[in-house]
Amino acid sequence: MRILVVTGMRAEEIVRESVGDAATVEVVKTGVAAFITPEHLEDLNFSEYDLVLVPGLASGDFKGLEERVGVPVRKGPKHAVDLGTVIDLAERVEFSHSTPACELIASKTREKAFETMARLEESADHAFSLGALKIGGGSRMKVMAEVVAAEKLTDSRLEEIIRLYLFEGADMIDLGISLGADVDDLERVIRVARRSCNTPISIDTLEPDLLLLGISEGVDLLLSLNGKNIDAIGELAHDTDTPCVIIPDLDERKGSVGVSESLEKNIAAAREYGIRRIIADPILDPPGLGLAESLVRYAEFHREHPEIPLFFGVGNVSELLDVDSTGVNGLLAGIGSELGASILFTPEFSDKNRGSIRELRTASEMMQLSRERKSPPKDLGIDLLKLKEKRCRPFERPPEEFIPARPVKSWRLDPKGSVRISITERTVEDGRIKEGVIVARHRNGTVVGRNACQILTTLIEEGCVSLLDHAGYLGRELTRAELALHFERSYSQDDEF
Repeated sequence: MRILVVTGMRAEEIVRESVGDAATVEVVKTGVAAFITPEHLEDLNFSEYDLVLVPGLASGDFKGLEERVGVPVRKGPKHAVDLGTVIDLAERVEFSHSTPACELIASKTREKAFETMARLEESADHAFSLGALKIGGGSRMKVMAEVVAAEKLTDSRLEEIIRLYLFEGADMIDLGISLGADVDDLERVIRVARRSCNTPISIDTLEPDLLLLGISEGVDLLLSLNGKNIDAIGELAHDTDTPCVIIPDLDERKGSVGVSESLEKNIAAAREYGIRRIIADPILDPPGLGLAESLVRYAEFHREHPEIPLFFGVGNVSELLDVDSTGVNGLLAGIGSELGASILFTPEFSDKNRGSIRELRTASEMMQLSRERKSPPKDLGIDLLKLKEKRCRPFERPPEEFIPARPVKSWRLDPKGSVRISITERTVEDGRIKEGVIVARHRNGTVVGRNACQILTTLIEEGCVSLLDHAGYLGRELTRAELALHFERSYSQDDEF
């Protein structure tokens, strides 16, 4: 395909470097590529080309020019560094008159990724189903979100957490029950959970009386059965065909051999009772306390019992590791996929682990696509990149002449008054998710929004700002507040971020 790339004088070097021999570059008489208009292209010869790419940030309307010359004149990427990728896809993608090529490609790739996932899940074989949810086999790893100490929460708070977890992408809700909870507590939390969602619900306890109640209340999954409670639960679990997670006996956890033998023994006992739908949990151990050995245990179990879905307790690692959860969850989902995991289990118990449900859901989808493509989980259309870039934009060269920045010697109180900035967290109101917002309080009124620029503009228009240095300060603080919302961090005005 014969492609002409049009750019401005300042971007010529980086454009030629990005394009190489894949296209012809034409530099028009304007310094900034984004300022290119159809008039700049009037004298160019388009007869030798199949496609003309103008800068993605150019705001002019090139449709008329396209009609006159008879060659598609479309928007390229916003940044020259992405030109190589765009040109590689030129024969497969019809570029837009209005949307930059990089955004168009990202949108189409993401759309195709979700279409592929839906097709794969619909056709996937599986060990069994929980309602419409496939478990095991070739289906996607499902994310189970635990509500820790569910019985200690009020009805409204429990309902709010469940709805938030579902919004984040949880496939199943696990009701974690504390020691000392009674049947009345469990009846209440199951009732609230049923009212809050239509997804499968499990209860997480070792107490036989609570497990029996869970079966009678029709929960979709029991966590967990072992040698201490299986005799009390087995017969009713068989009669109701309730799926069960089988774990080793905790007092026999003396190395990998002891855990594996105990798990095998408990699975055999469950089968003797006729429990048909079994999920095995070989127990994922924390880093420094047997993580590597436990991964070997998972691999060996899956090799011997490929038909049994595996329960992968990701939270055992992410909650006990002071490392950002995004990378931890992404890597563990990849490992879990190779080990045959069917359920990725996590609480969001600690503040540092917030977002784990969403991260694991995305990671599980990435692994499903990766398995289908038989390639590493990259360039899929979805990712878990939040701080790192796949391709860095070019950096500015240091100027030869410059004015050194000076430290602030003093500050003045704006005669119009000060502004107090804070953020709110995501909540559920009237059954709907309400995103967190920036709150800017001034004596003239309170401005609320999610965009720093819009809030600052509104403060200025409302007469809340009169000094340039105050406006500059507010721009910095509001941007930090916006970033805090984006990265789900707390925010405190004037503190380090």
